[in-house]
Amino acid sequence: MMNASKYKIGYFPSPEKSNKWVERDHIEKPPVWCSVDMRDGNQSLIIPMSLEEKIEYYKVLLDVGFKEIEVGFPAASDTEYEFLRTLIDKNMIPSDVSVQVLTQCREHIIRKTFEACKGAPSAIIHFYNSVSVAQRNQVFKKSKDEIKQIAIDGAKLVKKLSTEYEGNFRFEYSPESFTGTEPEYALEVCNAVLDILEPSATNNVIINLPATVEMSLPHIYASQVEYMSRNLKYREFVTLSLHPHNDRGTSVADTELALLAGADRVEGTLFGNGERTGNVDIITLAMNMYAHGVDPKLDFSDIPYLVDKYEKCTRMNVYARAPYAGSLVFAAFSGSHQDAIAKGMKYRSKNKLNEWSVPYIPIDPKDIGRTYDSDVIRVNSQSGKGGIGYLLEYTYGYILPPKMREHLSYLCKGISDREHKELKPEEVLKIFTDNYLNVDGNISVTDFDFMRENNSVKINISFMQNGIETELEGEGNGSLSAVSNALKAYTGDNYLLQVFTQHSMQGEDSQSVAASYIGIENDKGEMFWGAGTDTDIIKASTNALLSAYNNMTKGGND
Repeated sequence: MMNASKYKIGYFPSPEKSNKWVERDHIEKPPVWCSVDMRDGNQSLIIPMSLEEKIEYYKVLLDVGFKEIEVGFPAASDTEYEFLRTLIDKNMIPSDVSVQVLTQCREHIIRKTFEACKGAPSAIIHFYNSVSVAQRNQVFKKSKDEIKQIAIDGAKLVKKLSTEYEGNFRFEYSPESFTGTEPEYALEVCNAVLDILEPSATNNVIINLPATVEMSLPHIYASQVEYMSRNLKYREFVTLSLHPHNDRGTSVADTELALLAGADRVEGTLFGNGERTGNVDIITLAMNMYAHGVDPKLDFSDIPYLVDKYEKCTRMNVYARAPYAGSLVFAAFSGSHQDAIAKGMKYRSKNKLNEWSVPYIPIDPKDIGRTYDSDVIRVNSQSGKGGIGYLLEYTYGYILPPKMREHLSYLCKGISDREHKELKPEEVLKIFTDNYLNVDGNISVTDFDFMRENNSVKINISFMQNGIETELEGEGNGSLSAVSNALKAYTGDNYLLQVFTQHSMQGEDSQSVAASYIGIENDKGEMFWGAGTDTDIIKASTNALLSAYNNMTKGGND
């Protein structure tokens, strides 16, 4: 049996009323982004990235547009150290990019970190020590003053070494496990560190507030951040940073509310990779801003490419339903959803809208490298005529009349249901062509010639059946009617021509091709459908009529 009584609230609400963030209804500008994929993300992998993989992934992060990248814990392993030295020695750090390195507040680790950073054009020395109640009591067994002194000593040492080593250095301090710490005490430690580092207009210092473990509802974290923002010393020269993890599954909400509460910067990873349940997902955060019309200043225009690189370098998989990045996040299988999306897309096109407001699809999939045909409208046994019709139209240019779309949808759903599988666009096309398009039968038209007299059209037409060609005349109020009447006279069969639509579509070599669709009804009231294409519009409609007739005589799609 589960026993909830052994759990108690382990976080500490803000000591002041800190909820001005509630008055803000959206994030107006992007934060400073810092990728920690190479460090926090890498250390959480079953098999950490090799030097070659880290270099490949680092280049991806540069392409995305990160200006701050935590590249590792150089004192932790030879690969971490070698990677940083490779970036510096081979001049792989762009002039507008800062690499960030992590170190504990321990003298020998800090010294090795500076040795690794020697000559860096721009490096952020990120030092930390844990200050939470649990860590103080259970791990370090030290008092508040003793824990604070560890942070002060670390600040003194990084400040001293920054003057002794070649390179351009900035400082970042994290009171690790901030979320399990009394906010007043976290503030006391951070301000003591700031007094040592002396932030100024030329010496910006980063104070990072990690949700090392998510412990509270997001609004509690936001109020804690607002309290810190309001009470930190040297605030105008301090960049207030966030480093949320996802233990409660609300890291994105934590971050968004904390940005409203005054934070300036976010540390996270692509796709949320990180220890335990992971770090905050920067792609989700950035694309949430983008969906509200805010440019996140990161380039996610080709997310499928990023997924490929991520999965290759980390050996991790992106969940199919991961926001924005998952393979199924734009997919609509439901018939009603597909119909609404298809109508929304047509409405947007018809009205030449720039603003995106398509039902069920929060952003334009094209903006992030996805496609409408394979990513949005997906066909299975739950799909409907609207989606299947839109897929054929958007992908292949066929615009079926409504009742024919409905007929095709039943064929597709039946096949999907029987075979227990999704149908790809090319499979839907094959079902359409096999069942409707230029359907062969015993009868074909070998030649025809039209002549208009007054309000009618006369035709001389040749039919071929079983190798025997027969020429006869027909008449109707239009060319299709004349062909249809001639066909009835030739076969002796009767039917009603109920539906006829046509349109032009682009063919090979940019040649315009006519597509025609016909529905005929037999004496029993059953409908049969056919489609035809040709560069000659009359031949296209004739092909469609013959396809429908052949289906009727063969019982092809009743």
